Amino acid sequence: MDLHVVRRRLEEAEERLSPFAARTSTSRGRRIPEPESPVRTLYQRDRDRIIHTKAFRRLKHKTQVFIAPSGDHFVTRLTHTIEVAQVARTIARALNLNEDLAEAAALGHDIGHGPFGHAGEDALAECLPEGFRHNYQSVRVLDMLEHRGAGLNLAFETLDAVEKSSKTRDDIFAEGWGVPLTLEGQVVKTADAIAYVNHDILDAIRAGPISEHDLPDASQRLLGRSHSERLNTMICDIVEASWAATGAVGGDATPHIQFSPDIAAAANELREFMFRRVYFYEDTLTEAERGKRVVLFLFDHFVRNPEGISPDWSLAYDPVERRAADYVSGMTDHFAIRLARELGCTDAEGWTV
Repeated sequence: MDLHVVRRRLEEAEERLSPFAARTSTSRGRRIPEPESPVRTLYQRDRDRIIHTKAFRRLKHKTQVFIAPSGDHFVTRLTHTIEVAQVARTIARALNLNEDLAEAAALGHDIGHGPFGHAGEDALAECLPEGFRHNYQSVRVLDMLEHRGAGLNLAFETLDAVEKSSKTRDDIFAEGWGVPLTLEGQVVKTADAIAYVNHDILDAIRAGPISEHDLPDASQRLLGRSHSERLNTMICDIVEASWAATGAVGGDATPHIQFSPDIAAAANELREFMFRRVYFYEDTLTEAERGKRVVLFLFDHFVRNPEGISPDWSLAYDPVERRAADYVSGMTDHFAIRLARELGCTDAEGWTV
């Protein structure tokens, strides 16, 4: 049997997608050309490469919002990533877009997050002259650091979607760090916000800062009064409001992924509520500041002791500050706490890991 029959069938299925969908035949390809798989498309192969990385596995012990929580059911960076992939695939499938690209980008979008979530990101941003952004670091991990500096050689569209997945506080659809070139990338950017706002509500209720009844009236009325209702409303609204992406509407203009105006307003109000009541909640900020000090301690230690930097997670030709940032950003919360504690950092005391 010629296994390339499988690949031809998969690529024929891609040709039946929306005219606005990404597909192997129109991809900008990989940085380094290589033979294609006989049984997987370009983006399916990207997805598989990301899943099999060490960086992906480490997401299970990286903070989403609450650092080193005592309960078993709090969201981690890994479970968040899986939820983003699920939401993105659902939306992409409904709009007849390329599910495989959406899934690959979703699985890779947070792979550059350091320990202690955005607190760790803020700490590393203070350490480097060029700053530090987890979306840019995700591209760096995928394209340069994995495989001891060889990278994964992913497709251009996958890396573009990862790089532009981050958002600003003011609006879910704000340009932020760029608009993805593909609709699948736009889907991932939106799916990220849908996923984290909703699962962070559950974590915040579990941890105590808020109750379900504290949520804004508009979100309860328009989005729903439970986790499943909110998710369903937001996903269905995205599909309906973005229906032009299917190519079934006609017209020459390239569509974009969007909410309807009322749902967009309610979603942004809910997101802003989470910033005020959860992300910037006093107890949350106290733990975040401790995490930030641990990251600063570790960065300073490895700048002064570069022989301790793992060669598996840094590039020998980079300045020592960049190498230290790469190494520390790759650490899980648990590893960073244990190591900092061993090195005498008092801020690492008191956490159970």
